Amino acid sequence: MLTIADHQFSSRLFTGTGKFSTSALMLEAIACSGSELVTMAMKRLDLKTGSDDILQPLLSSGVKLLPNTSGARNAKEAVFAAELAREILDTPWIKLEIHPDPKYLMPDPIETLEAAKILCDKGFVVLPYVHADPVLCRRLEEVGCAAVMPLGSPIGSNQGLATETFLKMIIEQAKVPVIVDAGIGAPSQATRVMELGADAVLVNTAIASSRDPAAMGRCFAAAVQTGRDAYLAGLGHVRSVASETSPLTGFLNE
Repeated sequence: MLTIADHQFSSRLFTGTGKFSTSALMLEAIACSGSELVTMAMKRLDLKTGSDDILQPLLSSGVKLLPNTSGARNAKEAVFAAELAREILDTPWIKLEIHPDPKYLMPDPIETLEAAKILCDKGFVVLPYVHADPVLCRRLEEVGCAAVMPLGSPIGSNQGLATETFLKMIIEQAKVPVIVDAGIGAPSQATRVMELGADAVLVNTAIASSRDPAAMGRCFAAAVQTGRDAYLAGLGHVRSVASETSPLTGFLNE
């Protein structure tokens, strides 16, 4: 079981809600993935009429919601979005996203750390989306974040683990759960993340943009479990030279 703050998860695959062609398809894919934590941008909700086709279906499905501050350009806007989410959804959980750059959607480390301090002091369960920066992740842990969410590669790019070297450092040092978020484009990449020792992965685009999102959700669920099992079983050491699987000397000397 994975524990974050006061909540336990049996699945280590978290999912998003964007880019699905219909809410019905989104719900089917989430169900097939086994995901128990689903993130959702506050900017997508219809706060005036409450008639959007995302929130109510998700609430009815029984998954735990992780509202996010996507669209915020600085700490002030992110804190506002988080407080709005707590008021409307009655949850202190927030995925902190601040990316002022519309082209690459790179998270702003300075504004993210500032917002994380404010939100942690206000009692939020903060899961910040950040660069794969070991120093920043440690600082976020020190201010009280419940987990860190370093990126594998740019959001929605399906480029995979462009930051693997730095993810290893973060995983080695972290005392809070590490959830690798963004850029994971194939189930094999999710397996690799879990083999490295990450606590969970968050996948959205790779599932939502596939020809069959429900089937892809199942593939990612199996991939994440395989990677976790391999990590627990213990991978063999990587060597720079060959190593005989069975000695030949005794056979040749007979």
